Amino acid sequence: MDFTLDDEQKLLRDTTRDLLARSYDAERRREIVGTERGWSTEVWRRFAEVGLLGLSFSEADGGMGAGPVEIGAVMTEIGRRLAPEPLLDAVLVPGALVASAGTDEQRSALLPEVASGERLLAFAHSEPGVRWPAAVVSTTAQERGESWSLTGVKNPVLHGVGAHTLVVSAALPEHGTGLFLVDAGGLDSGGAESAGGTSEGEGRGVHVTGYRTYDGARAAQIEFVDAPARLLGGDPAADASPLVEDALVRAQAALCAEAVGAMDEALRLTTEYLRTRKQFGVPLSSFEALTHRAADMYVLLELARSMSLYATMSLADGTVDPIVASRAKLQIGRSGKKIAQEAIQMHGGIGMTDEYPVGHYSARLTAIDHVLGSADDHLRILAAHARGA
Repeated sequence: MDFTLDDEQKLLRDTTRDLLARSYDAERRREIVGTERGWSTEVWRRFAEVGLLGLSFSEADGGMGAGPVEIGAVMTEIGRRLAPEPLLDAVLVPGALVASAGTDEQRSALLPEVASGERLLAFAHSEPGVRWPAAVVSTTAQERGESWSLTGVKNPVLHGVGAHTLVVSAALPEHGTGLFLVDAGGLDSGGAESAGGTSEGEGRGVHVTGYRTYDGARAAQIEFVDAPARLLGGDPAADASPLVEDALVRAQAALCAEAVGAMDEALRLTTEYLRTRKQFGVPLSSFEALTHRAADMYVLLELARSMSLYATMSLADGTVDPIVASRAKLQIGRSGKKIAQEAIQMHGGIGMTDEYPVGHYSARLTAIDHVLGSADDHLRILAAHARGA
């Protein structure tokens, strides 16, 4: 198996790297994350111009038809710069579900607008109090003539605030899980409720409570009360659970690639600091104990990189395996936690400040560990798999 990027993949990686380097430094990122939206519409427009928003869509749907390797290369650069734009949450995950489950009409209506940056999607699947993996969806769907209505609560919905269309998982009346489209119209984050339309009585519709996550990103709790919805796909009896699992495995691989980029940069910042910061008149890098700790960080980074490549290349080879994703996510969580801790400790007091970037890398790595299952969750899953093997 060839793990090297070809010329086109290198060009895509370098284009993404250059775009983000021109768009963000530490201070500029802090300014953008502090805005109400939390990410830059100008950078989003540039993403659309170079094709990143249509990266995973077929050419017929207005995209580039790229595979897991290309997505991994882009996500690594996003992690390296801590770019706050919601490529994964507003495009790759919900877009993949529309592409795989949607009718021709639904795909043609949604995906070209997503690829051009005109429409934001969000995937509303996680529910309060449900530990990973979510085996049961408590949000319910009821068929009302030719339409559907949804009732339930989804939280967290990453970047659900501001979404134009929600892709929502809900339990079907008979059995299985269905996917539904809810027109959100750009839900507000006012901290109370907002509507993607109300119907048949006071309080019915879509209600959103937006909040900031640990790493400064945006998420929401979204409550559906007899909210009007459209079935994604043409078969009301089809169980969409396999499609959801497929999308989440791919999302985990993308998160692993992003984490590798963040770990790589955290290590670079740390080694640069050790070379330039002096103590007792000599650089910190002259202290053997600190160089050994930096070497341990490098080993953890390479372990994480190897597992991320393992998950990505498995997808590229046509294998969509939750166990492979759990193995990768476990190592990513372990490496990310240790690298983040060491990076802050070896920076000393400056590592704790909001102005210095290393703390933000730590926050993002912590957040990634808790998205789609923490290291502890995946260790539990792998242990259960081993016992059943």
